[in-house]
Amino acid sequence: MADLPRILRSSSSNSACSSNLSVTAQCEVGAGSGRTSKEVYDVRNGGSELSGDNGGIPSSGISSKSLSKMNTLPAETSLADKLGSNSAHFKFGRSKSVKQRQLQPKDAAQIFDNKIPVKKKLKLLNRIATVKGDGTVEFEVPGDAEPEALGAQSHVHAVVDDDQLEEADPQRIPPLQIVILIVGTRGDVQPFVAIGKRLQDYGHRVRLATHSNFKEFVLTSGLEFYPLGGDPKILAGYMVKNKGFLPSGPSEIPIQRQQMKEIIFSLLPACKEPDLESGIPFKADAIIANPPAYGHTHVAEALKIPVHIFFTMPWTPTSEFPHPLSRVKQSAGYRLSYHIVDTLIWLGIRDLINDLRKKKLKLRPVTYLSGLHSQGSDNDVPHAYIWSPHLVPKPKDWGPKIDVVGFCFLDLASNYKPPESLVKWLEEGDKPIYVGFGSLPVQEPEKMTQIIVEALEKTGQRGIINKGWGGLGNLAEPKESIYLLDNCPHDWLFLHCKAVVHHGGAGTTAAGLKAACPTTIVPFFGDQPFWGDRVHAKGVGPEPIPIDEFSLPRLVGAINFMLDPKVKDHAIELAKAMENEDGVEGSVKAFFKQLRRKKQDSSVAEPTPSCFGCF
Repeated sequence: MADLPRILRSSSSNSACSSNLSVTAQCEVGAGSGRTSKEVYDVRNGGSELSGDNGGIPSSGISSKSLSKMNTLPAETSLADKLGSNSAHFKFGRSKSVKQRQLQPKDAAQIFDNKIPVKKKLKLLNRIATVKGDGTVEFEVPGDAEPEALGAQSHVHAVVDDDQLEEADPQRIPPLQIVILIVGTRGDVQPFVAIGKRLQDYGHRVRLATHSNFKEFVLTSGLEFYPLGGDPKILAGYMVKNKGFLPSGPSEIPIQRQQMKEIIFSLLPACKEPDLESGIPFKADAIIANPPAYGHTHVAEALKIPVHIFFTMPWTPTSEFPHPLSRVKQSAGYRLSYHIVDTLIWLGIRDLINDLRKKKLKLRPVTYLSGLHSQGSDNDVPHAYIWSPHLVPKPKDWGPKIDVVGFCFLDLASNYKPPESLVKWLEEGDKPIYVGFGSLPVQEPEKMTQIIVEALEKTGQRGIINKGWGGLGNLAEPKESIYLLDNCPHDWLFLHCKAVVHHGGAGTTAAGLKAACPTTIVPFFGDQPFWGDRVHAKGVGPEPIPIDEFSLPRLVGAINFMLDPKVKDHAIELAKAMENEDGVEGSVKAFFKQLRRKKQDSSVAEPTPSCFGCF
């Protein structure tokens, strides 16, 4: 994906951006798995303070080293005042017809240059890219462009076996109070429940802060719970409807902006307030967070505690593949795509972040930040990626502060008692094909259900349809070959399935691959196309079927592809390679390893709790 160009337009002009790029790169500015859903409202609806850290997502670090990279203003002065109210408000425009010029090396250099005034950078972005009606951003990279010419220099690091890296023994770490800040759907929350339980097993106090919808899930897992703002059903519904970043109408902007504000302003209490039910005091010694928590690094800065970013999709720049929320055909634009997505997100939430900094954190507002992704793997905030290196190996240009830890599975199968009707149905015939889209709402559930049923019948397969939040499975009359399911742990269910068809959330993808199931991914938005591409590249499934292209012929073709014995062989081979991975233990070790490295890095002057002195 590329840059932020013409996607921003001053609110003084109400006309839509008229430019129609030949699509060689398109950035789906959305949130993976229900994540970066709202950042755009500010950019489209107008914002109050122009800033530019790295998207507010894994934004600035919290060390003095990181702070030296940002500019701040006195608390009483806003950048909007400095630039003037008209120039401080921008709106996204919708593309119509005018062709945009290609992104040139000098343009890329300016995009990476954090010394260029925001207003000038916005004009540049507005000139070289376009926001399409489907919520994508398009720009064109010259076919002969070299990565270095686009300002996307990468550094190849020596490949080191993770087992040989110096790691802090979890058994020797003194007890810590750790808060885990997670925004997203249940699929986003579940890996962190597993990580939290393992940290708790090592003697640490763990508070998992997430949406109230998941309170029971967290508490019954044995972890402490604290509510974050935002409703994942609203977030997921927005993302499905808008295909990512841009709201389909002005009426949605206030709703989504409020959702974002609720999330950001709930982070600080989650790190320091007593338990809401027991009243037991809590003060975080360290933060684990996923990027859609947005304000996590700012809270860590205020509390002077370490923060470690964990995520289920790539968020660190690399030249090996583009940002999952982008579509870049030329490899020269891969690394640049991360900077662009980052910038888009930051422009959308800058005013909310600065409100948090000024009103709650008592920090100066950030007026412009060089951006996490422009710093690449050299930035101060460690990242851990929750996927199998057998599916996506760690890129060679990711440094020692970046870990790929493996998929994190939460054992739900051992305590699950399936309905007798399900057990009986499974025993009565061949293994079925699972079809379900989890927490994602389906816009035309009746039509999709009909397609699923007809495709199963045409291929002679039995099927399980997971009704989920989308309302699938409304059959005119019951069918013996179809079982309608409400809720069932994937780690139990997929072992009884021949193949699976789903939306491509990282957790669901992992569960299917672990069970050696050939997989068809029907991506709705965000990182889901990324996982669909990876599944296909491994030979364990067909090319992904975008939700807008979901049809009877495509699904029939996908099912037939999965029924090929060679595809099953590939699935078994991948499952065996993943068999001995323990992503949960890998996550815990990466967390403590990075804490130790931060402590030992003499260049970091960041205050840390006294208990870290034992490392």
